[in-house]
Amino acid sequence: MRASNHLIGLLNFLTFLLSIPILGGGIWLSSRANNTDCMKFLQWPLIVIGVAIMVISLAGFAGACYRNTFLMWFYLWAMFFIIAALIGFVIFAYAVTDKGSGRMVPKRVYLDYYLQDYSGWLEERVSDDSYWRKIGSCIRDSKVCAKMGRNIGGVPESADSFYLRRLSPIESGCCKPPTECDYVYVNETVWNAGGVVGNNSDCYRWSNDQEQLCYSCNSCKAGVLASLKKSWRKVSVINIVILIILVIVYVVACAAFRNNRRIDNDEAYGETRMTKAHPSRIQF
Repeated sequence: MRASNHLIGLLNFLTFLLSIPILGGGIWLSSRANNTDCMKFLQWPLIVIGVAIMVISLAGFAGACYRNTFLMWFYLWAMFFIIAALIGFVIFAYAVTDKGSGRMVPKRVYLDYYLQDYSGWLEERVSDDSYWRKIGSCIRDSKVCAKMGRNIGGVPESADSFYLRRLSPIESGCCKPPTECDYVYVNETVWNAGGVVGNNSDCYRWSNDQEQLCYSCNSCKAGVLASLKKSWRKVSVINIVILIILVIVYVVACAAFRNNRRIDNDEAYGETRMTKAHPSRIQF
């Protein structure tokens, strides 16, 4: 009996530890929401799940230590729904980031991003004008484009050197015009129109005004989507590993709890049998 209780307590402590990387993933997404991706609602499901696992694990730990059947039942049922929610979150994360990626550009190391390559719920949300105003303002305030500037030996970076850079999706989509527009490089965020401007509507949205740049471009929206995809996929890989461990721990905890109940029932049954086998000699 003690061994089963110790096992359940140990498993609850393990699930408590597993909640830390989930909560950490939510906090990491939150930091990126404030500084890079600018999507301020995606981190909350992970943070809520992480906190819930912490609280439920503590309840299960207390139930195992004090042999409180109610707390153990609460732990098992609540953890079942938490695992289901985590599975749903992982599926949702992969489903909404399934489509879209950057396109390779001739004689460039960085990729260009096109909104038409993306579709689905996340693309519609990012493309919504009222929502995009908030995202665009967030990107502008993060100064991500202003941080692109480089000096090599005290000399501004040349075009050939810039073309060899691995730009982030937001840097490529929001801080420069699309390559097909055939703009002429001056520096990282200043480009002059060449002889022929491409048919892409973003070619006409580009501005050398450092407060405008390509923040209203579809390429910028595509860059945000690509950045979100990369962030969500990183967190989802961690969540899948934790989910597998959680399921194993949950199955073992269920087996240990059933063993506890069987032992309790056997003890009660054994006491009844002993009473009947050795009745009191004094009869009234």
